[in-house]
Amino acid sequence: MSAPGSQGAEARAGLAVPEIRLRDLTCSYQRHPAVHHLSGRFTPGSLTAVVGPNGAGKSTLLRALAGLHRPDAGRIEGAAGQVALLPQASALDRHFPIACLDVVMFGLWAGTGSFRAIGAAGRRKARAALAATGLAGFETRPVGSLSAGQFQRLLFARLLLQDAPVILLDEPFNALDARTAADLLAMLHRWHGEGRTIIAVLHDLELVRRDFPETLLLARDCLGWGPTTEVLTAANRLRARMMPEAWDPEAAPCTRPDAA
Repeated sequence: MSAPGSQGAEARAGLAVPEIRLRDLTCSYQRHPAVHHLSGRFTPGSLTAVVGPNGAGKSTLLRALAGLHRPDAGRIEGAAGQVALLPQASALDRHFPIACLDVVMFGLWAGTGSFRAIGAAGRRKARAALAATGLAGFETRPVGSLSAGQFQRLLFARLLLQDAPVILLDEPFNALDARTAADLLAMLHRWHGEGRTIIAVLHDLELVRRDFPETLLLARDCLGWGPTTEVLTAANRLRARMMPEAWDPEAAPCTRPDAA
């Protein structure tokens, strides 16, 4: 039996985790400003919560990091081809007639390609991922028959197969029962223990304070980025609550003459 923490240390030594750098990043959503002139870095192996009011640009930032949203200005360095994204469950269509095993096997596409058959070894990995997330025996269950908690476990199983060094999670614990949330949070901490970079959009500030050492407080502009205790101050939280009152939904993306 290995010593506690040794598996994470071994994985960390063999895992190439990039540093992700944002340089004056500006993004729009539906042609309106979403993220303004954000600069900073996610260090390899960091565990960061992204928090802020609704409409603050949090999901847009994650999509930009995943390469699914083109920035209006600035750039992202170090993320290309390195990330796996878990989108908001509410944004996904669960009525498409597909079995759980097939959903999980989508996590192998980065390695196999869209037109290459997934063999027996891939199916064994997919079954093991289902078992690891508490869904053993669900291989042939249609996705539409799953509860909210079961569906989120399914998405975590797909992340297991993607095996990415950087994992992006958009509200991963929203509307989940306590047991499912605890199980998935434990899996997130195992990934972090392996040296992976974890970036999660969250609303539960008590959870953030307890489990996330780094926080990015976003309200279109960056209001704080660093150690959680230094970012989630009463003054910063008040600024974040006040920011939406000053937002102009019709405003055009702004520019800075001194932008890099």
